[in-house]
Amino acid sequence: MQLDIDPRAKGLIFDLDGTLADSMPIHFKAWKQTALEHGFVYTDELFFGLAGIPTHKIVPVVNERLGLKLDPVLFSRRKEELFLEYLEEVGPIKPVADIVYKYHGRLPMSVGTGGKRYIAEITLKMMGFDKYISIIVSADDVEHHKPWPDTFLKCAELMGIEPRYCQVFEDGEMGLLAAERAGMIVTDIRPFV
Repeated sequence: MQLDIDPRAKGLIFDLDGTLADSMPIHFKAWKQTALEHGFVYTDELFFGLAGIPTHKIVPVVNERLGLKLDPVLFSRRKEELFLEYLEEVGPIKPVADIVYKYHGRLPMSVGTGGKRYIAEITLKMMGFDKYISIIVSADDVEHHKPWPDTFLKCAELMGIEPRYCQVFEDGEMGLLAAERAGMIVTDIRPFV
């Protein structure tokens, strides 16, 4: 089974973490370390259940579920510092990267991420994808994040492609739901990696 584009697709949208970049293990490592520094354990269930949502929006959920009083801004800042320390460990996810290489210059492409813009830009540049994808919609660019469709709808708008002709490549439940809500062609990359 090979990952490819849908014949209807006129624009391609890629989630970043866990889809284009093999960065989920590094995010989890940063989450676990930050949690330990704050005196609790960040579980697999929390990590995978909330994947794709910006850190500052996850912290209130963690507070509610675990009865904590973490400061979302301070916690997020520390988690991002640790992620950047570990960033050199991140590489591309080959089946998705191959789509980027194959369709560069043939179809408009963008990245729709729940992460911060500056981290997305660093990640793309480090892997060399900044040469292929210039449109990035991050947590900084929309008010309503995944599972809301706003991130992907903004990508479609910036590419100048109707949402129904955009194919979204995603690995997270929240992102898959967001792409579906946007009325786009949804591709779950998990079976391919």
